[in-house]
Amino acid sequence: MTPPPAKSAETVLPPDAVAPATTAAAGVRGRLGLLRALALLPALAFLLVVLAPPLNHDVSAVLNFSERWLAGEGLYRDLIDVNPPLIFVLTLIPAAIAAWTPLDGPQSLLLCMLLLCAFVWRLTVRLRAGREEGPIEAAALSAVVPLLMLMAGYDFAQREHLMAVVAIPYAMLAARRIQGPPASRRLAVAVTVLAALGFALKPHFLAVPALVEGFVLLRRGPRRALVDPMPWLMAAIWLAYLACIPLLFPDYFGYVVPLVWQFYVDLGVFSPFDVLISPVLGPALLLMLGAAAIAFRPREGAVLPTVLVIAAAGAFASAWVQHKGWSYHAIPIAILSSAALAAGISRWFDGVVTPVRRPGVAPLIAAAMAACIGVYAARGEAPWREFWFNWDRAGKLTDLLRREAYGERLLVLSPDIYPVYPALNYARAQSTLRTMNLWLLQGTNRTCPENGERYRQTWEMSRAEFFVYRTVAEDFARAPPAAVLVADNPGIPWCGREFNFIDYFSRHPLFAETWQRYRLGGTIEGYKIYVRED
Repeated sequence: MTPPPAKSAETVLPPDAVAPATTAAAGVRGRLGLLRALALLPALAFLLVVLAPPLNHDVSAVLNFSERWLAGEGLYRDLIDVNPPLIFVLTLIPAAIAAWTPLDGPQSLLLCMLLLCAFVWRLTVRLRAGREEGPIEAAALSAVVPLLMLMAGYDFAQREHLMAVVAIPYAMLAARRIQGPPASRRLAVAVTVLAALGFALKPHFLAVPALVEGFVLLRRGPRRALVDPMPWLMAAIWLAYLACIPLLFPDYFGYVVPLVWQFYVDLGVFSPFDVLISPVLGPALLLMLGAAAIAFRPREGAVLPTVLVIAAAGAFASAWVQHKGWSYHAIPIAILSSAALAAGISRWFDGVVTPVRRPGVAPLIAAAMAACIGVYAARGEAPWREFWFNWDRAGKLTDLLRREAYGERLLVLSPDIYPVYPALNYARAQSTLRTMNLWLLQGTNRTCPENGERYRQTWEMSRAEFFVYRTVAEDFARAPPAAVLVADNPGIPWCGREFNFIDYFSRHPLFAETWQRYRLGGTIEGYKIYVRED
């Protein structure tokens, strides 16, 4: 008698034997999900930093000028600043939102900037679709890209930060143009237009696309690279913008640029060597060199890290030629170098970790990378300025302005951008000064008067100094503001005695007569506010 065939192992297992395996798989999935969430915690922490006051002082000053421009003052005629017009044009969007909605200026600007970051993040997701990525690289980029857009912290929404944010998808598109697969025309155009606007914010930023496009040309060859329409689209946008400036803003090249060249460029500079070893640019340079060591190692498919490092090198060149060593100049170097490190190291891990272990270790490695980038970013001004805001001069000045000049016009006699901005923005006050601060007066008084007196006579003044002297007095007398904010530190060299703004401008009879209507309203460290007696 033939025995019955043996049952397979699957059929002989009791039904309840499947439950432990299912439970174990669910437990693994839960741990992986927890690690993925953990990898996003640094981005969440920096989001909270970004949302907390204070808004960056330069960003606040640009916003204040755009609000005044929207209210009817003429850009580069009534509002004189060193920045090219594009940043003021873009900032008109949050200024309009603040004018037409219950949101104030800083809230509107943060909303617009966060929407831009979300849009750029979406572009990076689409650019990564169809790209060959290992589990570790995919997890790392998913965790790190949101952090990169927020890690600027206090410098969030600076022009350098805006450029770095749009440079990330631009670098990803450049990598796909070299390596494939090709992006859709619609996606490529969106990324290119956004990048062109970001690089047009400062002429220095053009170093980034110059180096990246040079690398694309080298890798693809002239025959393929030169028929690619994306670089030509970018160049067309820049040429159109350049042609519009003399037509729409004739005073910029005719009046402002000569002032900037003569009196602003050399204010507060490092030497070309000193800026390299400064506490701001020095660490960023080391980070970029470390990223280059990873990115340029021969590795199959490692194009994206290389493009990101080349973009970081362009950002470094942009910061170096400005030789000022300010914190926001290092932001794009740090962002692009961090992106290159994340892409390069994660791809290396995908090559050395066995395929069966990659899905399990991917979230852990991504979380470690995000934590390291977050720690590096936290070595700067964020989140410490946010923690100290209510106790430092900016918070105290905000309280003083809210109490004495909320929603009012005021004359600001100060060489400072911070803490005047963002205190004015939070108090919804508007400066009446034609410049953001008294940088032009500083620039014209870098040396002591030859007459031996503390102040030059009007006939001894340069045209630029006389312009400040005359317009401050005339504007003050024509429409006296609700208050006058005066800095104790003039930011001008000592010449026998301290430069005093009230004494200086009171030599003009219009200013002196109008000043009689003001009384001291309050003081904080370094500032006095005088309010008008009606």
